Amino acid sequence: MSAKEEILSRITSALRDAPAPGPVPREYRMSSDMPEVELIELLVDRLEDYKAHVDVVDVPQLPATIAERLKDATSYVVPHGIDTTWLPADDARRRIDAPGAVLSVTELDGTDAVLTSSAVSIAESGTIVLDGSGDQGRRAISLVPDHHVCVVPVSSIVRLLPEAMARMDITCPLTWISGPSATSDIELERVEGVHGPRQLDVIIVKGL
Repeated sequence: MSAKEEILSRITSALRDAPAPGPVPREYRMSSDMPEVELIELLVDRLEDYKAHVDVVDVPQLPATIAERLKDATSYVVPHGIDTTWLPADDARRRIDAPGAVLSVTELDGTDAVLTSSAVSIAESGTIVLDGSGDQGRRAISLVPDHHVCVVPVSSIVRLLPEAMARMDITCPLTWISGPSATSDIELERVEGVHGPRQLDVIIVKGL
């Protein structure tokens, strides 16, 4: 008997007389009836607490707001499925990441910013979820550039995690974002930009 087989055999033997697990209690809240205006206020509060910059705009204001947030970028990347009516008219700085024409890590690292949409946002935790759809792109484009501008349709905001899970396809490559990337060392010194963008601009769009 190999070492692996012996280990597995011992595990099987140890578990043989284990009692059947009991039912898992699921008494937590599964849904919420929080009004839209309160959902927006709660999400903004959580995102700002995480040091994200947040704009709340109507659909006609979206292109101008995106242009303002990207004005200092010498280059920015967008996923192939982004709504082109959102984009600044000047496309000289724009790079498109598409299936069959993906940007390399080196190219992404040399790009100042990224613009994406989002799949669902959880107000209670201040979490934005990207699912790899055409208007959000593959995970790398939202993690490598140092500045992420993320569009959040109001219709995609929910209060609770169970509500968000019901809207997701968990087989998709989900990216969960709660503020700019940050971590702390043993002395609690905050360091930003370790695991992703150090700057997060969120544009919440009413009517979208």
